Amino acid sequence: MTGNPAAVLSPPPSQFAIFRNRGFTLLWSGELVSTIGSALTSLAASILVYRLTGSAMSVGLMLVATALPTLALGLVAGVIVDRYDRRRIMIASDLLRAVLVFLIPFLIPYGIGWLYVIVALTSAVGQFFDPAHESVLPEVASDEDLAAANSLMAISSFGSTAVGFAASGLIASRYPIEWAFYLDALSFVFSAACILLIHVAPIQAEGETTVATVVGNLRAGARFLFGNTVLRSVFIVGILYALAIGLWNSLLLPFAMRALRVTEFEYGLQEGLTSVGFVVGSLLMARLANRWHAGQWYVVSLVGIGLVGAVYSQSLSVPFAMALVMVSGFANAPYSIARRLLVQRNTPREVRGRVNSTFFVARDVVLLLGMLAAGLADSIDVRLLMLVSSVLMVVQGGLALVLPGLGQPAAEWRRALAALRGALAAPGLAAARVATPADLDRLVTHLPALAGLSAASRQSLMKNASVAEAPAGTAILRVGDKSDAAYFVLDGRAVAGVEEGGRERVLEVMNPGDFFGEIAALTGVSRTANVVSEQPTTLLQVHASALRSLMADPTLSRLILSKMTERLNRSLSPDLPRLAGIDQQALHDLRTAQS
Repeated sequence: MTGNPAAVLSPPPSQFAIFRNRGFTLLWSGELVSTIGSALTSLAASILVYRLTGSAMSVGLMLVATALPTLALGLVAGVIVDRYDRRRIMIASDLLRAVLVFLIPFLIPYGIGWLYVIVALTSAVGQFFDPAHESVLPEVASDEDLAAANSLMAISSFGSTAVGFAASGLIASRYPIEWAFYLDALSFVFSAACILLIHVAPIQAEGETTVATVVGNLRAGARFLFGNTVLRSVFIVGILYALAIGLWNSLLLPFAMRALRVTEFEYGLQEGLTSVGFVVGSLLMARLANRWHAGQWYVVSLVGIGLVGAVYSQSLSVPFAMALVMVSGFANAPYSIARRLLVQRNTPREVRGRVNSTFFVARDVVLLLGMLAAGLADSIDVRLLMLVSSVLMVVQGGLALVLPGLGQPAAEWRRALAALRGALAAPGLAAARVATPADLDRLVTHLPALAGLSAASRQSLMKNASVAEAPAGTAILRVGDKSDAAYFVLDGRAVAGVEEGGRERVLEVMNPGDFFGEIAALTGVSRTANVVSEQPTTLLQVHASALRSLMADPTLSRLILSKMTERLNRSLSPDLPRLAGIDQQALHDLRTAQS
């Protein structure tokens, strides 16, 4: 790689540079305020139930009221998020939750049952907001900034709960408890206002949303999730993590009271220190996440949580135990952030809602099982159960180390970056063979949206496509090359990037089902990035002229224009000079081809 040595040694941009992105700042601010508000309602509702009933079981039923909508609506919500405007879904969800929470003080006098009903309805609405929010973040932040974006978003969605819990306790002790619900309603309105100001390209779904369509979309989403090596590995580890963390979290209170014999104040302080550790860990991840492969952070985080937990389970000193819990929160941050990164980077835009919903539903179900297992502490030593949950974490770390797509060695990751740096000198693609129906079927498996192609379009695509094999380190595209084709990834993995100021900037990582080169192929501009195969990769190559004619098919047109819009919307200022050469009339013609 060439470049100014001073530029090579220049410090990386601050992890807070992402806040220059207006869309991210608005999304982060809305999440921060609404999370604080939700924490207010969560604790205030529990306090209110206990005041009115004096029953611990009644408080436990709040958890059930929150979890049931996940089981009933979670998967269906993912289909809806993948078929409608995600921005509007988020705004509507926030406003509906604002109304529901605002009504709590007015309905409680008619019976405590109303509180359970509203909590359940609020949770049901949240099933639509959460996967939409997870799906939108990769469109607001570029791939390069995605690690920092997720790290800072983790602070707004978890670290801020400590503020909400503290404020709720203050309100409950000094002011009418109803204030907590009013403030939460205002927080949802604030979040909706922030999202209203964000630009997100809407999803354009094919056909009407019928029961058959929903079922078909669910199957397509499941096929994609379990057919993708990385996502399947993340799912397996996530299930075991939910079981262990559900058991751990439910044991914290009885362990603190029975084994450590702390006061309620000391227990509350311990919970707060967990959030502090998580915030510190998230801030460090904002700067360091891109140093390692996300799967490596998985391994380090899970093993770290398990080892710290094992020591905590045998601790006798209260101050030492509190310090360990804070370290545990710190170690948890890499796992949380790496999981998001792996899902976002390995999931195409059109199936993100279903993939995220599947993760959320599975997580919540197994989390409940872990919480129920904590009841064993009535007959088994609580220290032993805490140790068991910690050992489960270490086992998961070992599993993540061997599962495909996760425990990628650092040397392999560095080789991929080196290949990107050497793109100009790397060998190009070899001769391609004629595409077959089996090749198209492989692509449809990874890219379900193509299942809607007409028979004529499928035949035309096969006739005008070829299949190329790219060994690891092959330069598929180079900056400045003439535009003659677009590429769909059938197998393998490729990375796109550009050199700026002596540094390689990663623009995007392409996995099976992803495609690239469509902007240059359709508009005629020169290639704006280098694309190198990170591992042996199989590509479906479609010539530019054939791609243009295939844009007449609504399914393919929506798919490609959606991806083009996403990439153009999240382009940072350094990209703008390269994109300025795009023929705006050509883009206009493409956008209006279906009108």
